[in-house]
Amino acid sequence: MDSTKNERIHLVLADGTVFPGEPYGARGTTVGEAVFTTTMTGYQEVLTDPSYKGQLVTMTAPEIGNVGVNADDAESVDGRPHAAGFVLRDASPVASSWRSEQTLDAYLAEHGVVAISGVDTRKLTRHLRDHGSQNAAIGPDPIDVLLRKAREAPDMSGLDLVKLVTPREPYAFTEGRGAWRVGSRGEPATGAPPAARHHVVAVDYGVKKNILRCLVDSGCKVTVVPATTTAAEILALSPDGVFLSNGPGDPAAVGYAVETLKGVVGKKPIFGICLGHQLLALALGGKTYKLKFGHRGANQPVKDLATGRIEITTQNHGFCVDLASLPGSVVSTHVHLNDGTSEGLAAHDVGAFSVQYHPEAAAGPHDALYLFDRFTAAMEKR
Repeated sequence: MDSTKNERIHLVLADGTVFPGEPYGARGTTVGEAVFTTTMTGYQEVLTDPSYKGQLVTMTAPEIGNVGVNADDAESVDGRPHAAGFVLRDASPVASSWRSEQTLDAYLAEHGVVAISGVDTRKLTRHLRDHGSQNAAIGPDPIDVLLRKAREAPDMSGLDLVKLVTPREPYAFTEGRGAWRVGSRGEPATGAPPAARHHVVAVDYGVKKNILRCLVDSGCKVTVVPATTTAAEILALSPDGVFLSNGPGDPAAVGYAVETLKGVVGKKPIFGICLGHQLLALALGGKTYKLKFGHRGANQPVKDLATGRIEITTQNHGFCVDLASLPGSVVSTHVHLNDGTSEGLAAHDVGAFSVQYHPEAAAGPHDALYLFDRFTAAMEKR
């Protein structure tokens, strides 16, 4: 019999709403911004995505942990989870997959991630959708203590979390997607990645490993640099193009990154994803704002305004580019069909473009891989 069924802990939102449950993963108390993701699979990829730094992630899929975890599916370069906490409805008692190397429960406990199971995640998701993402606390502490901790936690607006996930030193990344590699139209690919034709400097604000793999598979020699790298240092590496990665927190709080981009824009082709999209918009003169509950999931519909084509995308962001703030030289290229918010931009006069969603995450599954081809084409043209 599972002894945790007799233990009770709580998730307490900053507005005072309480959700009871059982402990799962590491024991203890954790605080962060409570958010939800509508993705049905890929809980390990969610946990290890550095963009979830500082967040308590609610999975809307009812059963979690049924395929265990393995080293290959981690999205962080170091393989570690980054979510501040994990919220689930039903924790699978078994991990049934030939690829499984460890149960989710043991994995979370090993890495010190506090989780809570047995939560009415449908009710929690509806509450966050109606009232907005907000700080929360999970743990065995008295409810009034958890409420105080949730209310004392720093607000995500104005919070720079990039410095917590960016590397300390530059490094070379050479790993392709191997057996999972596909062409831009989804056809299987065989053999090793193509020979490197372009040198790309990837600015790591909290990059997902599969993005770097896609760059390698697109024929790029990839040099990854910390978020604090200056424009002069980036240009001194003589790149053919500059890539701006995803990452956590409020883009407006990462002023040093914006200043760096101002010194790079127009000098090299630029491609940004997620936080990289937002930082590029700020560098080009735009503004960003916080969404009520964000876009997180693998079923987000996006329209390419140039072709009219609809892409099914993976997303993970709580902030958004203010389309009305973009200068006339910047074109909106993609929009979210649910709410019309920014999903892509292009500044053709300076050779820069970006998307808010994750083309490497294979939600479509291959709807958006053309963006990597677009980046290499821009470098070839340059």
